[in-house]
Amino acid sequence: MIDKTELETQAIKAARRNFAEVLTELGLMAPFHDRSANEIDRIIEACVDGFQAAMHRETLNDDIPF
Repeated sequence: MIDKTELETQAIKAARRNFAEVLTELGLMAPFHDRSANEIDRIIEACVDGFQAAMHRETLNDDIPF
């Protein structure tokens, strides 16, 4: 994401908790424990960007004729 809105910035910050919960459940928290908030946000943004790009590609490949 480039030039995030305030809402996007807040949503990414809120997603940190979910990210940490999953890392903990999977036993993967240790490598991320000393990472900065900005680094964690970059990971979250990469996931969101990839998800949105995939959804966009699927929408463009839809068979709806209009």
